[in-house]
Amino acid sequence: MIAVIAKLNVAAGKEADFEKAMLDLAGKVRANEPGNKLYTLCKDADGKYLVMELYTDEAALAAHGQSEHFKASGASFKGLMAGAPDIQRLTVVG
Repeated sequence: MIAVIAKLNVAAGKEADFEKAMLDLAGKVRANEPGNKLYTLCKDADGKYLVMELYTDEAALAAHGQSEHFKASGASFKGLMAGAPDIQRLTVVG
């Protein structure tokens, strides 16, 4: 399995719009990607956002990036981000 942690830089004052767009995308990922086992939005004590993701294999991760709902979601994040995400990719050990 492959885990991904994406730390997202949301523009100040855009949090509610970001959450709406991200939760919409998360619902589509869960409904349409059988190789995805976890796709959830989290927020730390400082208000910083991250997405925790879990995929069965490389093919499932690739399918996520190529999915129509993922590609289409880009427009809904326009103006909401304050920079590129910091993405960590991990191999699940157990």
